Amino acid sequence: MLVTAVEPRRKSLSALYIDGEYALKLDTVTLMKNGIRPGVDITDEQLHTLIEESDARRAKEKALYLITYRDHSKKELTDKIRRTCSQQAAEDAAQQMEDLGLVDDEEYARKYAAELLRKKHMSPRGIAYKLREKGIAPNTIDIITEELECDPYSEIQAVLERKYSGYKDDEKIKRRAVAALQRLGWSWSDIKSAMNDEY
Repeated sequence: MLVTAVEPRRKSLSALYIDGEYALKLDTVTLMKNGIRPGVDITDEQLHTLIEESDARRAKEKALYLITYRDHSKKELTDKIRRTCSQQAAEDAAQQMEDLGLVDDEEYARKYAAELLRKKHMSPRGIAYKLREKGIAPNTIDIITEELECDPYSEIQAVLERKYSGYKDDEKIKRRAVAALQRLGWSWSDIKSAMNDEY
């Protein structure tokens, strides 16, 4: 197969033309490093290797970009990288970030749990659910939710005061408050107690 053109595209990619036809877009650095330019003959095997190299390089670049923006769990990072490359390349890149100490699920989970408690006044059960969504291991979730210092009464009161201050006088607001608190993972008994058994 003869490379007939290599044309720069956006996001550090180049369009590769083989035998006069557009073939695919690959990482420009990968193409340059492998000496791919018009007039070069490549085999199917070489093309496959180029695709894998390009994928791996793009996955790593994406991983580094994402973790400089904010912390991620390993699963969350893999899922986001996966949008631009293969599953294998995404998993490998996320693993590399973990090996380098740039991704740490336990540290991430601890910070995220504290933020959910502080900002949303979420219950430990609600926090555990959110951590599961982020791909955090069950034993890590157990450790972190046990570490949380959480007083159900004051957390529920904080939500009521901030968003549902009229709940004592308005049945509709009270129902909305109860539904919102249940979505935050609070039990009916905790909600009832915090509402001073007025429900």
